[in-house]
Amino acid sequence: MKAPEKIDTYVEALIFCASSPISPKDIQKCLEEAFESDVDFSSVKKSARRVKKRYDEGPQPFTIAEVAGGYEFRTKPAYAHVVNVLTKQRSQRRLSPSAIETLSIIAYKQPVTKADIERVRGVNSDYSVRTLLEKGLVEIKGKSEALGRPLLYGTSPAFMEYFGINSIKDLPALKDISPDNDNEVGEKVDS
Repeated sequence: MKAPEKIDTYVEALIFCASSPISPKDIQKCLEEAFESDVDFSSVKKSARRVKKRYDEGPQPFTIAEVAGGYEFRTKPAYAHVVNVLTKQRSQRRLSPSAIETLSIIAYKQPVTKADIERVRGVNSDYSVRTLLEKGLVEIKGKSEALGRPLLYGTSPAFMEYFGINSIKDLPALKDISPDNDNEVGEKVDS
């Protein structure tokens, strides 16, 4: 069976049915297997852009977002306040302040060892790291060459999906989060 020239509806169906962001490469593989024919990778990307544009411009309350190197359906920002109520009601994935702090350190300094995390936080981080691993927001990226070969931690694709970003480069720059003068400790003394 030959692949149809316009594959938009098939691409849309795959994005809709995927339980997590689906990459253009995975879409291409599915289409090639379904149609037993070669499917041009650039055609997949163009098709995904056309479908995304249709949803962006349409009246539907959702669109297609590029997240974690793939595509997934997302609610449009205009409906965020309603969806936030539902999310709060179902929030079982809440992170404690210590887990958020640990996750921030991992995100900005990855790959990072637990000792490095604890050096920044000043407290033991075993529980926070374990919680983040269980929730799938961080993953083990390998082992350090340092003495004892401690594990290296980094963010996972689930982290990018959870925070709605496409890559670590999309995180706000640290200088944008807090002005330099807010990071000073103690009082200034005139000499």
